Amino acid sequence: MATMEPALWAGGVVVLLGILIFLFRAVWRVAEPNEALIISGLGARSRNELADSLGFKIVTGKGTAVLPGFQTARRLRLDSRATNLEVKCVTQQGIPVQVRGVVIYKVGDDFASIANAARRFLDQQDSMSGAIHELFTGHLRSIIGNLTVEDLILNRERLTGETRGSAADEMSKLGLVVDSLQIQEIEDETGYISNLGKPHAAKVAAAARIAAAQRDQEATEAEQIAAAKKASAVRESQIQQSGYQAEVDQAAAKARQAGPLSEATARQEVVVQETRAAELEAKLAEQRLQSQVRKPADAKAYETVTLSQAERDARIAQAEAEAKETELRAAAQASQVKQAAAADAESVRLRAEAAGAAAKATGEGDAAAAQARGLAEAEAAKARGLAEAEAAKAKGLAEAEAIRARSQALAENQEAVIAQQLAENWPAIVEAASKAFGNVDHMVVLNGAQGIEEMLAKALTLGGTGLGLARSLLSGATPPSLNGEPAVNGVERVTVNGAEPTAVKPADGS
Repeated sequence: MATMEPALWAGGVVVLLGILIFLFRAVWRVAEPNEALIISGLGARSRNELADSLGFKIVTGKGTAVLPGFQTARRLRLDSRATNLEVKCVTQQGIPVQVRGVVIYKVGDDFASIANAARRFLDQQDSMSGAIHELFTGHLRSIIGNLTVEDLILNRERLTGETRGSAADEMSKLGLVVDSLQIQEIEDETGYISNLGKPHAAKVAAAARIAAAQRDQEATEAEQIAAAKKASAVRESQIQQSGYQAEVDQAAAKARQAGPLSEATARQEVVVQETRAAELEAKLAEQRLQSQVRKPADAKAYETVTLSQAERDARIAQAEAEAKETELRAAAQASQVKQAAAADAESVRLRAEAAGAAAKATGEGDAAAAQARGLAEAEAAKARGLAEAEAAKAKGLAEAEAIRARSQALAENQEAVIAQQLAENWPAIVEAASKAFGNVDHMVVLNGAQGIEEMLAKALTLGGTGLGLARSLLSGATPPSLNGEPAVNGVERVTVNGAEPTAVKPADGS
């Protein structure tokens, strides 16, 4: 008995718990998120004053206890519902139209809307769609009757807004709210709407055709441009291929001609080097000619001119001295002759006086005769002395004048003197010029026999060049160039056979 009592107590507790759970489940009701519990009966009261005034309790989103037999709990759906609308009506223009739409509605979430909907649709919730259909149909007819077809087509927001606004009061009384009202389609039996859109459709069709034509034209132009570019690319490719082929052919031709071309190039280099060697030898010969022929000849000519000028000055000074000496000698002789004649005259006069005195002693007649003879002899001696003096003076003056004239002629006719001196020294000048050729071991003459003739002519004309140089030195002017070129800043450019300057010399001959 003691062991059975705990088991009975345990079984009694389990039974009691089962009974309690069953009673709890039978009494407790929970409202889903999309529904509201409408509880009516004994003691069904709510904290909401509106629900208390109606005599039932509204529970949303939570659970509550419902006393079986004393209270009743029913569920009111709060989710959205949809009702299709199809309304035939006449517009302000008298055009019959048929409007199709849809209304999405639901019971309001506030207690007033739930209470209104519960009182009207709690047991007839499926009839809500019919009521909504009739409600919105009437409002649509009244609103469309005040609008034109254009307003219906172009301003559907106005239609829906006015419809929702006009039905808001009735929907509030029903405890319903409109989530959405959409006008899906507007049709007319007369074809007004289709005719209304034809001008625009035609315009759009025309624009479409124009656009299609333009696109076709652009496509054609693009195709032509693409074809032209393709042809240009083909042409460029062919040109490049031809150029490459030409380069290949040229390279092959060069390869075939490499041997002869290298031989010709080598031969050309040999000719060039030989030409350069010949030019260098010619320049060397020219330098030798300048140093061994021209410069010694110029020095010889300058020496000859200087010596000739010194000899000319010496001769002029000697001639002037001789003239002065002759003049002085003539004057001395004339004075001597005058003195001798005077002495002779005085001697004669004295002898005559002596003879007269002697004769006076012997006789006056003889004395007068002797005196007369003495005077005559004295006059004759005097005349003879004067004549001899004048003759000696004239002779001396004539010799002095001849010497002066010869010195003046020498000063004025320098060329004759220089030519005479050069003629006397010409063999030595030519010999000195020709000695340079004897010292030349190897001479290259580029223009053959003509070059030899010109070179010999240059050597033979050195005397003439020396003559001009001497003439210039004697006249006190700048000497002419040896080759006819003017001296610049006192420096003469000397060239041989038209070559570049190989020697320079001061223009004053120093």
